[in-house]
Amino acid sequence: MGVSPRCTVRVAEDPADREACFAVRKEVFVAEQGVSEDIEYDAHDAVAVHVLAVAEDGRPLGTGRLLYGAAAADRTGGDASVGALGRLAVLREARGLGVGAALVRAIEEAARARGLAAVDLHAQTHALGFYERLGYTAYGPEFPDAGIPHRAMRRAL
Repeated sequence: MGVSPRCTVRVAEDPADREACFAVRKEVFVAEQGVSEDIEYDAHDAVAVHVLAVAEDGRPLGTGRLLYGAAAADRTGGDASVGALGRLAVLREARGLGVGAALVRAIEEAARARGLAAVDLHAQTHALGFYERLGYTAYGPEFPDAGIPHRAMRRAL
């Protein structure tokens, strides 16, 4: 799918890749940010398109997922032409290396491949600048998700 100078990003098709995605999320969201495992993993994981960033040696560095159709409806106002980017997580040692941007672009590519016109996301407020640099625009008020302040954002594809 995509390549950053230090990683390759691919759709997580096999069980080992999906487990690597879940391990990254557990490290970042559960261990680092204190999100309960009960809410980190959900029924959408079974239908989402997961992407995985791996280092040259195969180590997982980051992940994200795309929801679309009925699975994304509660995040997109029911607009079937909009996908939902979520669960974007990059391991601490890989931050600042372009991994997050490569993951976002891979998710956008997957959205385009499914005929979607835009991608929405719920950004932690500290990450607004990151997403703005990638072309996303915030809308609506700040809201809590898992006890962390967020804002909704959208980018047309």
